[in-house]
Amino acid sequence: MRKIGVLTSGGDSPGMNAVVVSAARSAAVAQMELIGIKRGYNGLLGKSDHPAEDMIHLPLDMILDIADLPGTYLRTARCDEFRLPLYQQVAAIALRRNGVEGLIVIGGDGSFRGMSDLCALGIPCIGIPATIDNDLPYTDITLGYDTAVNECVNVIRAIRATSRSHDRAHVVEVMGRNCGDIALSAAASTGAEILLVPEEPWSIPQVASRLQALIDKGNTRVTIVVAEGAYKGSMKPFNVEKFLLNYHDTATLRQSGIKITAFMLAHILRKLVPQSEIRATVVGYTQRGESPTARDSLFAFESGHMAVELLNRGISHRVIGRKRGHVFSMEMDQALKAERKFNKKMYRLVNA
Repeated sequence: MRKIGVLTSGGDSPGMNAVVVSAARSAAVAQMELIGIKRGYNGLLGKSDHPAEDMIHLPLDMILDIADLPGTYLRTARCDEFRLPLYQQVAAIALRRNGVEGLIVIGGDGSFRGMSDLCALGIPCIGIPATIDNDLPYTDITLGYDTAVNECVNVIRAIRATSRSHDRAHVVEVMGRNCGDIALSAAASTGAEILLVPEEPWSIPQVASRLQALIDKGNTRVTIVVAEGAYKGSMKPFNVEKFLLNYHDTATLRQSGIKITAFMLAHILRKLVPQSEIRATVVGYTQRGESPTARDSLFAFESGHMAVELLNRGISHRVIGRKRGHVFSMEMDQALKAERKFNKKMYRLVNA
C-alpha cells in the first residue's frame, strides 16, 4: 500500500494521539503516506462546515510532538448515520476517491462495527481498541483504561485523606459506562470499603447496613466507589420516591422526577445513617482527558506499528489487543463474539 488513513471514533481516550504518531512513524519507514480523517466517520461523510479539510496529510514532522497530548488531535464524534448502508457506501467512495487503500480505526465496539461494514465493502481495515471502559473482552486491556484508573486512584486517595480528617464517609462515582472495571481497579487500589458495579446486584438498604456496621467498628471515613452504570438495572428494587416522601427538603426533586446519582445516593444514606455525614464526588472527564500513562503509551506505540505492518502485508479485518503483556491481532468477528468475565473474586474482596 502507498496510502493509508487513520481516524479516532467514539469517546476520546488517552493514548489516541500516541497511536497516530506511531502509525506515522511506521508509515514513514514503509514509505507510505498517512491521511488523517477528522471527527471519526463523520469525516468520511463530509458533515463538517469545511469538508475539504476533513481528510488531511499527516507528515511525521507535523505530528511528532502530539504523542503525549491528551484528547485526540484528529477530534472525534459519534455518527449514527454510519449504521445505514447508504452512508457506509458514501464513506467507501470517499476513501477510494482520495486514494486511501487501507484504514486504521481507533475506537471502541461501535467503531469496530463500522469498520466491519467498510471491510465488507472492500476497504481493508485494522482496529485498535481505545476506550477507557475496558469493555472489549477479547483483550486484557483497552487503550486509555490504565490512565483512567490512575486518575481515579489519585482522586480517591485525596478524598480519603480529607474524609479521614473530617470523619466523613464519601461516595465516589467513576466512569465505565456499563462496565465496572474502572471502579473495581480503583477501589481495590485505594482500600475503598464498598463497591457498586453494574455486574452485581445491590440495594440501598444493604449499602446503608454495611456503612452503619463499618462506622460502628470505628471506620468513619468509609469510601463507596460506584461505577456510573451501577444505577441501571442491576439495583434491587427500592422505592426511592416513597422513602424521600418522609423528608420535606426533597420536594423539588420529587417534582422533577427521581433519578439515582452519586449525590442522591449520598443524600439517602445521610438519612439512613445520620452519623455518616456522607458527601459525594463525581470523577468526570478528567478520566478521559489526562496524558497517557507509560503503560498506555507503550500499548499505543506497539499497536500503531502493528496496524501499519498488517495493512502493508495485505492483512485486513483484524483488531489488535494485548494479552499477558504482549500485543496481538485476531479476526474482528471472532473478537466481537468474545464473552466478558467480571472479576467477582476481587469484587467480593473489596466488599468483604
